[in-house]
Amino acid sequence: MANTPFIFSIIPFVLFLFLLFWRKISLLKTSGITLILITTLAIFYWQIIPSFLLVSYAKGFFVALDIFIIIVGAIFFLEVLRDFNVIENITHYLESFSKDYRVQVILLAWFFENLLEGTAGFGVPGAIIAPILVGLGFHPVKSVIIALLGNSTAGIFGAAGTPIRVGFAGLNVSSIPHIASLINFVGIIVPIFILWVLVADKKNKKQEFLECLPFAIWSGVIFAITSYLSVPLGQEFPSIVGSIVALIIIFISVRLNIFMPRTSRTFKDEKVILPKNMSLLKTFSPYILLIVLLIIGKFLLSPINYQIPFGINHNFNLFNPGFAFIITGILISIFWKHKKEIVFHATKDAIKRAVAPFFIIVCMSAIVQVMINSGQNFSGFSSSIMLIAQNFETELLPFWSPFIGAFGAFLTGSITISNIMFGNFLNIAAQALNFSAEKILSLALVGAAAGNMVALADILAAESVLKLKHKEQEVIRGVIVPCLIYVALVGFIGMLIL
Repeated sequence: MANTPFIFSIIPFVLFLFLLFWRKISLLKTSGITLILITTLAIFYWQIIPSFLLVSYAKGFFVALDIFIIIVGAIFFLEVLRDFNVIENITHYLESFSKDYRVQVILLAWFFENLLEGTAGFGVPGAIIAPILVGLGFHPVKSVIIALLGNSTAGIFGAAGTPIRVGFAGLNVSSIPHIASLINFVGIIVPIFILWVLVADKKNKKQEFLECLPFAIWSGVIFAITSYLSVPLGQEFPSIVGSIVALIIIFISVRLNIFMPRTSRTFKDEKVILPKNMSLLKTFSPYILLIVLLIIGKFLLSPINYQIPFGINHNFNLFNPGFAFIITGILISIFWKHKKEIVFHATKDAIKRAVAPFFIIVCMSAIVQVMINSGQNFSGFSSSIMLIAQNFETELLPFWSPFIGAFGAFLTGSITISNIMFGNFLNIAAQALNFSAEKILSLALVGAAAGNMVALADILAAESVLKLKHKEQEVIRGVIVPCLIYVALVGFIGMLIL
């Protein structure tokens, strides 16, 4: 059968979705079973060269190690802040700025997350914002869902431009920042999604939604415009500069009561706010220090390419946001003269809670690497990832490109890695179909940013920080519809511009 290689390529994903969502098996077991299946297919059907199978597992391990360091660092940072009651103080100052919980959440999950995505990326925004949302009084699962929704639009320029600079390395990317930022105006719907999830369990949810809808739309428009206007500065800056300028504008808007809800809704009857015990500057100083370290590390530290035995070539990134978390936590403990026990306790707790996510990400990363390297074989078949991608070489490529990007982000937890996986193929396919390659790549990039909402690695990072276990299905159900709407809108735009 001519389509047999393609069928074998998609079977592992069918099994993965079946086990995770239909049989409701834990993500750890699901990823392990899927890895066994795809390894078996690689060995007996693709007849992969053994050394490339070893390389796939090793690369999967090192990718997971990077994310493990981020998770450990985020948990360590949070535990230190909890010991100083920083989260409670942030809650106090948010309430003093605006009593309306909807405004507070959009400030955090949209503007502050966009800034964190611009400086760090790699799941950091969700890991920071979700605990603050819990501190405001929201259920942990809802907090993760909201944090994931916010960790999307800014991703096209996330981590100081890494998705374009690294993800599309070797390709013509000169117009991509401009094109992608224009397409990314679709992101103005994200604060609306955040608002809808926020009020979904309220008795008068329609009223609460409509009251704050103008503010949500205004918030989306502000960031879309400021990030677009920042593109001429370079791809490293739109999500950073755009977020800072947008925050300034929104603070002014709140003070002048522009687009603010006429009725202020609070959680006063649902939670207790602890009185502040530190100044505004001291409360936010850990986050200021963290952002400074992230920016310094991003621009001063570069990857080191190291050749490991057995032909394994891996870029070890000296800049890992996890180290910035750890350094910030240690410095705060020293400056605030706290007991040394908190550092040891936070370290122990962080490592313990990050172990399970680490093994899941090892499996998921290895799956991706086996798919990529399955083309190095004795059977003569193309790699499984290429076989899947080739089925999108149609006149509908502009529509499917964002879905391909979103799929890559879902699997890998990284917009950058999604671009690395599919960028070259999409570039070749676009040229073969006489489409603008830069527009096709831009569509995939924006789609990957939307797919970041359902990125498994980001979900695990946020859950680990909040001590949640086996809530992946519930979280994905909460973000999948907004993600698909976002990606579909980008696809329709693709059909219009190509």
